[in-house]
This record gives sequence, structure tokens and C-alpha cells, in this order.
Amino acid sequence: MSDTTLLHNARIRTMDPARPYAEWLIFADGRILALGTGEPPSADHRIDAAGRLVLPGFQDAHIHLLSGGTDLATAASLYDVESEAELLARLQAHATARPALSMVQGSGWQPGVFGDHNLTAALLDRVVADRPAVIYDSSFHNACLNSRALEMAGIGDGTPDPLNGHIVRDGQGHATGMLHEEAIPWAIARLPQLTDDDYLDGLEAGQAHANQHGITGVLDPRVTELEARIYARGLAEGRLTLRVAGAALVTAADTPETAVARLSAMRLAHPGPDFHVQSAKFFMDGVFENRTAACLQPYADPPAGNAPCMFGAEATAGLFQALEAARFAIHVHVIGDAAARRAIEGLEAALAANGHWPAQHQLAHLQLVDPLDYRRIAGLATANIQPLWARYDPVVPDIALDMIGAARLGETYAFRKMLDAGADWCLSSDWPVSTLNPFEIIETAVTRQARRDENPREPFLPGQALTVEEAVLGYTAHAARACWRGSHTGMLRPGFSADLILLDQDIFAVAPDRMSDTRAMMTLFKGRQVWRDPAFG
Repeated sequence: MSDTTLLHNARIRTMDPARPYAEWLIFADGRILALGTGEPPSADHRIDAAGRLVLPGFQDAHIHLLSGGTDLATAASLYDVESEAELLARLQAHATARPALSMVQGSGWQPGVFGDHNLTAALLDRVVADRPAVIYDSSFHNACLNSRALEMAGIGDGTPDPLNGHIVRDGQGHATGMLHEEAIPWAIARLPQLTDDDYLDGLEAGQAHANQHGITGVLDPRVTELEARIYARGLAEGRLTLRVAGAALVTAADTPETAVARLSAMRLAHPGPDFHVQSAKFFMDGVFENRTAACLQPYADPPAGNAPCMFGAEATAGLFQALEAARFAIHVHVIGDAAARRAIEGLEAALAANGHWPAQHQLAHLQLVDPLDYRRIAGLATANIQPLWARYDPVVPDIALDMIGAARLGETYAFRKMLDAGADWCLSSDWPVSTLNPFEIIETAVTRQARRDENPREPFLPGQALTVEEAVLGYTAHAARACWRGSHTGMLRPGFSADLILLDQDIFAVAPDRMSDTRAMMTLFKGRQVWRDPAFG
């Protein structure tokens, strides 16, 4: 056995119901050997926690780690931009600073500030005309291309919409540069690509950002051949500083046969434990912000209208049953209540055909759920929720709430109703759509408000709040289970991986509006330090 390391003088919350608390923990070879209270044993190395709170490493079960990290490394950040002039200045500065990039990218413009009404290729051409340019909104369900990118992608006035995608056109039928949903990857595939080395830089940037916030495991919910190749190379080269589970993308162009064959090959190539493909990802609808959320009733705002599910009932049933029979978990993006209903019905049919097994199927987002469907989720799928969105934004107009309307408002991000109906749950960020900081997300889960320094409005449906304990479970034991690694991570107990975080304050004791100030002073992955705050000794 290798040298032993003792973490002592700690307040350890193990998240293990059999032994919830400890004062010391000893590990070697990346595994926990023992925990206890009172006088600790001797060890080769010692870490004095100075009385601080220690938790299992957090796991984010719905995070686009590679694309988010690549954005950090290669794209202009537009998340806080509030005007056209600022957007253009930010994009121009990035293009000037990165002349070697074959395509200029930006990420994060906010729907409600920008959109089909004011973003066009002609606007982007004013600052980037020599190279293709693409800027994504904060949800990554909308993007605007400049004229060079439109030309290279072959998008003209007569180009038909790709399946489940939309090319926005003006009143004369001309393509404006804005794309929605599946039109985006369809176009991007025709534009200059980053190199694998660029993506590896992005992977390392994303991991460092995650480790700094106490994250030691993730589930990437949109894995294609590209993501699989980069994660596998990171693993082979010893670069992974967290565990990665993958949900492989299934599209409406798939048949049960093509989906099962492709995902089975991917699973065989990447069996884990540090990178494994264990689930199938479906986008059942889009987002309210571009009017592609599928709802049971028309939108409540003046334009009204609605959107269909991206998979028909027959296709959903066939794909879910085939993939479930092949023992893949089903991971579904659902925003509107019609999308949630379609996914629920598909999972019910799959379980009826194949029998129950510990699949950990997941319904992600669940922004709007019909009251009749809360109890159907229980025992069927994990509610994979992003609590940061369950608040009134103090700056950006929330056009989704106008579309949902007053009559359905009470079913919006109704997490307490889901849990009270018996649903399993885990928490996640959907980064880079929004911050990956678990402490900001936990605070909003409890307060249902923006942070105190953001001039918060009143709480959004405060009766739907979670407790701190529920939120931490959602980031530890429950998230580990959702990622198919609950047998060796997510709790601090003998035999489990020595993945743990040491915090600068006790989130169970501080005022709720102070939880977001919490910092991870140290993050250990398999007993190896992957982050240490300079202020920690």
C-alpha cells in the first residue's frame, strides 16, 4: 500500500446515512480507508482542516464540460453584454486578439436583450467580415452567423430548414443570419473546425474551472464522436482531473437500429470507469426563448402559437424501447409540459416492454410540468434540475414567463411538488448556459432569488424551494447515482474514492443569502489535490 494521508480536525458531512458525521478521514491509493471521531490514527501525511466543513466532491450531472471549456479558451464572452455597441466591441476585440482563429466565435448573448429582431449577419459584418463568425445565445439554442459564415455553410434564400431546425428569414424571404435549434449544428459542420489540440486546451480549462468549484465528476449530456474522442484522449494522456459520464446524442434522423448500433459501439469503446458512455440523449423540444418549447396549451403571450415535440409519439416509443432494452439510460431535455408528457409516456412504454431495472433515466430541466404528471415522474426518472433558473432575473427580461402565463406560472420549476410526489432528484448547472458554481446554485435552490449583490427581486414561488440538505444530496450521493457511479463515489465511506472538498464556511450554518460566497479551499480527486486556494495554508 502507498503512503497514507490523514485529514483531521475536520467537520465531515459524509452524506452516508449509515455514518453521517466524522472528524477525521484517512486514505491511500485514492481510496478511503477509514473515518472516525476522537483521536485519529497515525499516517504518513497529514492535512489539518482547521475545523472546516468537508463534503464529498460535488458532481454535476448535466454540464457541457468540453464545449464550456472550449468557450473559455477560444470564444468571446457575451453573457453580460446589454447593448449592441457593447456586443460589437467585445466581438471585435476578440477577433483582433485572436487573428489565428479560422472562425471567430462568441457565446452567451441574452435572449430578451437580443434575438431575431436585432441580430443579423449584416450587424456582425460591421466588425468581422474577413472570417466566418458565429455568436451563440446563453442557451446555445440560437446562433447568429455573419455573411461569410452563411456563404460557407451554403445558406441562401432558398435553403430549406433542416430537420428540427429553423433558418430565420426577413419579410422578403432573405436569410437574416439567425438560426434556431438543429439548424445550428447543421451549419457549423460546414464551417472551419477547431483542432483536437484546441479542444484539449478547452477540456483542461473546463476541468480547472470545475475543480476550483469543488466538482470531481460530471455528466456531459450531448456527446458525439468529437466529445468522445477528446475525453478518451484526455483519459489516455492522464489529463482527466474528474470523472466523465456521457449521454450520446440521438436525433430525429435516427432509427432504433442506427441509434442502438452507434451507441453500443461508443459504449464498448469507452467502458469507464473514468470516462464511460451510459445513456442516450434526446432533445424533446427547444426553449421558450425561440418559441420551440412544446406545450400542452398555446403560449400565453400575444403572438400565441406553440411548437411540436421534436420526436413524434411513435418515434419516441420505438427509440426509447430499443435503447432501454439495450440497457442505456434515457436522458431527455424537456422544457415545455408537452415535451415532459411525451418523454414520460415514452419511458412508461419502455419500462412496460422491458421491465424495471436501475436505469437512472433522467428528465432534464422540467421548466413546465402539468400537475397530472408529477406523480408519474416518481419511480420513472430522476428529475435533473437546474435551480439557478428558478428566480426572477434582476436584469434580463424573462420572456418565458410571459409565454407560460399566469394560469400556469405555479407549475414553473416546481421542484417541491416533484419531490413531494416522490421523485428522485439531482442538481446540475447546464454550464456554460449558466454558472457552474454549485454554491450559487444551492443558494438559489433555497432562496429562489438572485444573489444579494444583484439587487434581487422577490422570491420566485418560494414554496417550491429545496432545503440545504436536499441540495447537497443532489450534488453528491444523488448525482453520483445519476452518473452510474454511486457504488464508489458521492459519499465518504471506507472503500469509496477519496474525492472530497474542504470549504471556507459551513453552508449548513450560514445565512441562506451568504451561501453563494462559499469557496472550495481544496479539492481532492482520488486523493490527489486538483485545486487548492492560495489562502489555504
